[in-house]
Amino acid sequence: MKTTVTARGQTVIPAKVRRAHRITPQTRLEWVDDGETIRVVPLPEDPIADARGTTRGLRRALLAERNRERRGG
Repeated sequence: MKTTVTARGQTVIPAKVRRAHRITPQTRLEWVDDGETIRVVPLPEDPIADARGTTRGLRRALLAERNRERRGG
């Protein structure tokens, strides 16, 4: 997908991208410039709520790993 930057430095986010990433008029975007490329990342409205569930099962996996190490394996 291609867009054009206006004289005022504005561009349009294609509808397909807005829908896929749930970007609405009040969505904040982070511009990440690594020197070679530019990424535009939508920021979650509530980062804490958005992070919930990302570590599901981590505790169990860490305890299992610890037990394996204690048994010498």
